[in-house]
Amino acid sequence: MTKHIQVQLHSIAKIVTLDHSLSRVDYLQAQKQAIYVFRDHLIGQFFEIDVNDQIKKTEHGKPYLSDYPNYAFNHTHSRNYYAIAMSQDIQDIGVDIEEMSRRVRFDALAQHAFHSDEIQQWHDLDQDPEYWFKVWTTKEAVLKASGLGIRLNLNELNTCIHPEYDGGICEHERIGVFAFQNYKISDCMLTVAWRTEHSCKGFALPQIQIHSEL
Repeated sequence: MTKHIQVQLHSIAKIVTLDHSLSRVDYLQAQKQAIYVFRDHLIGQFFEIDVNDQIKKTEHGKPYLSDYPNYAFNHTHSRNYYAIAMSQDIQDIGVDIEEMSRRVRFDALAQHAFHSDEIQQWHDLDQDPEYWFKVWTTKEAVLKASGLGIRLNLNELNTCIHPEYDGGICEHERIGVFAFQNYKISDCMLTVAWRTEHSCKGFALPQIQIHSEL
């Protein structure tokens, strides 16, 4: 039976109206609240439930629906984009999005967050930015899916990303085995991750539907 994950991609500008009278701190707080309201609307619409008072957090801060343990969601945003992944078939999912046009201290962050194998592969690819963003978003999506988050050092997780493929499987003894799929959309790198297993079933890609409202 094919499992499904739906990903919705939206422009932050359509979610939050910039009030030029606000300070940066106040704007970011207003943005956060607007994103949560928008998230709850999408979750309620997708699962056809009333989200009110349903969203709780695990001890490590991962949100979930208290009365619907089989429904899963995870969201992320960058400066200009918002993405949410939702599924009724897969409980442990994670998503991350990064704008490839953003200014990044590639080498410094790679030295801090990349596994030694990933650093070597990145240098073998002449420090290809697209590979860098694949690694970065995959780490974030996998750790979010695991529920452990940054409690696992990023450089301990080897994503094993192949330079020519947009997806794969990685594992770590503290979180288990996860599969992931990378998407280059507009100027963004979007990665979806989900818990899997080492078997023929583990390599069966779920049906991932991406709905873009950009």
